[in-house]
Amino acid sequence: MKSSIMRKIFSGFILLLLCNILYAEIDDKEQKRTDYIRSHYTKYEYQIPMRDGITLFTAVYVPTDDSQKYPMLMERTPYSVAPYGVNKYMTSLGPGENFEKDGYIFVFQDVRGKFMSEGEYVNMRPQDAYKKGGNATDDATDTYDTIDCLIQKVPNNNGKVGMWGTSYPGFYTSVGAINSHKALKAISPQAPIANWFFDDFHRNGAFIISMAFLFFDSFDLKHEGLYTYRPEEIIDPTTPDGYDFFLKLGPMSNVNKNYFKGERPFWNELTEHPNYDEFWQAKNVLQHLNNIKPATLIVGGWFDTEDLYGPLATYQTMSKNNRNENVHLVIGPWSHGQWNGSEGSDKLGEADFGFDTITWYQDNIQLPFFNQHLKGKDSANLATATVFETGANRWRKFNNWPPKRSKQQSLYFAANQKLASRSATGASYSEYISDPNKPVPYSAYINSGWTENYMVEDQRFTARRTDVLVFETETAEMDQTIAGEIKLDLWVSTSESAADFVVKLIDVFPGMDINDNVVDNDTGNRHELVRWGVIRGRYRNSMSTPEPFQPDVPTQVQFKLYDVLHTIKRGHKLQIQIQSSMFPFIDRNPQKYVDNIFEAKAEDFVKATHRIYHSSKYPSSISYKLIDGR
Repeated sequence: MKSSIMRKIFSGFILLLLCNILYAEIDDKEQKRTDYIRSHYTKYEYQIPMRDGITLFTAVYVPTDDSQKYPMLMERTPYSVAPYGVNKYMTSLGPGENFEKDGYIFVFQDVRGKFMSEGEYVNMRPQDAYKKGGNATDDATDTYDTIDCLIQKVPNNNGKVGMWGTSYPGFYTSVGAINSHKALKAISPQAPIANWFFDDFHRNGAFIISMAFLFFDSFDLKHEGLYTYRPEEIIDPTTPDGYDFFLKLGPMSNVNKNYFKGERPFWNELTEHPNYDEFWQAKNVLQHLNNIKPATLIVGGWFDTEDLYGPLATYQTMSKNNRNENVHLVIGPWSHGQWNGSEGSDKLGEADFGFDTITWYQDNIQLPFFNQHLKGKDSANLATATVFETGANRWRKFNNWPPKRSKQQSLYFAANQKLASRSATGASYSEYISDPNKPVPYSAYINSGWTENYMVEDQRFTARRTDVLVFETETAEMDQTIAGEIKLDLWVSTSESAADFVVKLIDVFPGMDINDNVVDNDTGNRHELVRWGVIRGRYRNSMSTPEPFQPDVPTQVQFKLYDVLHTIKRGHKLQIQIQSSMFPFIDRNPQKYVDNIFEAKAEDFVKATHRIYHSSKYPSSISYKLIDGR
């Protein structure tokens, strides 16, 4: 007994020692990077005038080695370019440490109306200055005016400029290429916001309550004059349990009543515009991405819970409306912005991808791309699309995305929780009771309601609920690689007048290790989430014109899940789960139709029986494309 206790104590001591050594190594590496920047770069600060007289605060880091000229790499951001003061330095400058060693002039700018930049801030500002003419401004003209000033003012620049940014800065990178300055030679919009009715806070009409609430708490605070500090979150959630917090919050009208008090301007606007109307349509940047001249590298992550729509839609729009050879796409097995990490990674949550995909991308794609277009170095020899294949865990290169050489595969929902290759011949359906007052959790773990790792989480915790339907194939006899979007064609009904439908594509692992035929205690029977999507049923025919369901009437609902490149390996199963809540990531649908869900009352939240039909008359199905595994 004593020896067992001693072994546990010793093992714990060794683990703690190893952790301390690891953290010390990370701290040492970060300090070395900081020291390198401080000794190899000189910082300047400018207030750059725009065409309407407003000035934008800009921090510039120039290499101290003045024996050569350098290109500029610019990031425009609403999140602050702190620290402020010419003697205060950032601890990282480039998209990767390798940029700092290679030698660039790094430019950071507070966008109009944020922090130390003058003017009025507008979320996802419509890019319409080129239509208005004169001294009209938007983010595209601000970028143009900034570049025009920088190439004249910054010492030792070679006259070439690149732009990059992730998430909101990715949006500013995209719009910077609209009617761009001739010096802008290369851009890399990374997880760019493209259309805020589909990115971030909306998914086919469903509202991402936890993300929006936590984000706009601080980001949407109004400030008088210029400021240098980051606003702190005002809301004290009182609990680490987001499920509990948002359930007790009640209807979304309580956000303003109990917390925001009407003092978050954009929150007020989005609640007044629940449908895809002119307010949102004007903010859609995709409509402006024609005739883009700079070389473009679009980057995204398969497991980005915030902005996967953005890079996929940006790539499709730009590749169709511009020179195709000028537009490149990279999608890796990453969460939001994970590819910018300095440590690299072979994992995300419970998923293991086998090797460090981040360092490979930074060294073999990102730096060579900018070096080619800004420094005139050798061609980066990039494929049109460099995409990570999950399941098989390898990089693939394609001339098009999605790949053109593919074959269509359709699976039909059937009785007894089956997915079949043919539609049913009789009349049948599967049903479940959805209770918005006891919604299906989006994760099995206690968290704030806005996390990343759930995107690859084991889904057995939902498969065993009575308000979740499960359908799956037989065990795969050979590898099957799915590439591109997944189309859902569902026939549904509800006993009430409103419903959401959440669909999950899941890879079910075998219980036994196929190499030694013993029970796999690590990943046996794991239900790994590959992709999920949702549609708010009221938007089944139009995102702009919602409509209720007629109770108990079979109704067709069609929508798509975002792209994947995933291999269901031999011995695995493909599973589909269907449910009507995913809380608190998605807000609760009352299930009693109301014109504006943001104004729903507590009594509108009612139980409903939902059916998924799988019959000859109402054949529900899922379809996707398969490609060769070679």
